Amino acid sequence: MRKRSSIRDSQPPARGLRQTRRQFLRTSAVALGALQILPSRVFGTVENPGASHRFTVAHIGVGGMGMTHVQNMLRFEKEDKVRIAAVCDVDENRLEAAINNCAPGVTPYRDYRYILERKDIDAVIIATPDHWHAVQTVHACQTGKHVYVEKPASVTVREGQAMVDAARAANVSVQVGAQARTALGAWQTCRAIRNGIVGKVKKVTCWHYASPADDNPVPDSEPPEWLDWDLWLGPLPWRPYNKRYCPGTFRWIMESGGGQIRDRGAHQFSTILWCMNADHQTSFTVEATGTVPMKGLWDTAIDMRVIYQFKNPDWTLEWGQPGNKVGKLEFGNVFWGEHGHLVLEWEGGYKPANPEAINFQMPPGGQEVYRTAEYEDFNMNHKADWFKSIREGHHRPAVDIEIGHRVATLCNLGNLSMILGRKLVWDGKKQEVVGDAAANRMLSRPQRYPYVI
Repeated sequence: MRKRSSIRDSQPPARGLRQTRRQFLRTSAVALGALQILPSRVFGTVENPGASHRFTVAHIGVGGMGMTHVQNMLRFEKEDKVRIAAVCDVDENRLEAAINNCAPGVTPYRDYRYILERKDIDAVIIATPDHWHAVQTVHACQTGKHVYVEKPASVTVREGQAMVDAARAANVSVQVGAQARTALGAWQTCRAIRNGIVGKVKKVTCWHYASPADDNPVPDSEPPEWLDWDLWLGPLPWRPYNKRYCPGTFRWIMESGGGQIRDRGAHQFSTILWCMNADHQTSFTVEATGTVPMKGLWDTAIDMRVIYQFKNPDWTLEWGQPGNKVGKLEFGNVFWGEHGHLVLEWEGGYKPANPEAINFQMPPGGQEVYRTAEYEDFNMNHKADWFKSIREGHHRPAVDIEIGHRVATLCNLGNLSMILGRKLVWDGKKQEVVGDAAANRMLSRPQRYPYVI
């Protein structure tokens, strides 16, 4: 075990100063000490900030979408709404890029547990690979920190339940990064669907391009010097490094990514449930078929069809990979109603709504739907909604962790039905598959110590 170094005495590199990796590590708080996650009564908790409070935030995971989050926080920082205190990543190149984009005084870490020790940090933004979301969220909640966590919320149903329980026990705000729920396009579509633009909707279909297959496998190798492979794996079983595992390719492995349905489906299903006013419909049946790769490390479905049936009210949700492409863009969904259909391409965030939804006129006595509209940029808007929930303390964010968990459950059970090759009946109240002991055993999985919930 490596000796824990002092993290409070170390200084981050000056802004804009390009350093060698050795210099960067020498001057950075990226120690690998074996920390023990302790409950909030040991570390202390952060009080709910008031309306004028400037949030102190830290980033856990700063590659890909994580850097978008950093850029958003830098904008909030210019508006004097936040202070970025720390950034964390197991990839030194990404960590260095993040610290060089931030103001002086931001501390870099390799291990997220050092961030959770800090009592001055109000909230964390988690953009690590999917298999880390639950563990880091639960640990952050246990130390009294508010959380913004990327979608999907979890990779197993039991992880998602633990995230909800931890958020409620700590009374903190946990927003899942399915940002379309606070975006203009999804909001326009939602208010149009809920107010009868196509009449009663009986079916919603999704189309999406296929997941890739690894047709040219490569052998295991030593990890690159800039990557802490053990920390990247975290709660996953230890295994040798392979180029096909990461960075972004973790999505094509079931235990770390879950394929297109768990990645993009988390966005689309969130928007669909919102439009259908169906967040409360937690029970359903699910039946999936698909084709999986025959070689290589990637094991998520290349093509896939999943049918979900809801009751009271009755409607069907269909995930198609590739499915029936009704629109022009790479993916989207269609609301099939008694008086026609309405298309929503992408999930209503990055792309505008269908013209019929944009031009929809609210009928007298119509039902309005919630939207925070502080920023035109929907990524900023989603975070503004999260900050609002923290400040006010009496309402949950647009994609509260319980909603995120229910969406992730759809994705996870779709994969589980395909793996088992049979239809599953899900009891949302009991959080179990009805009459299927084998399926219920697969709702959780062991985690590698000490990265456990």
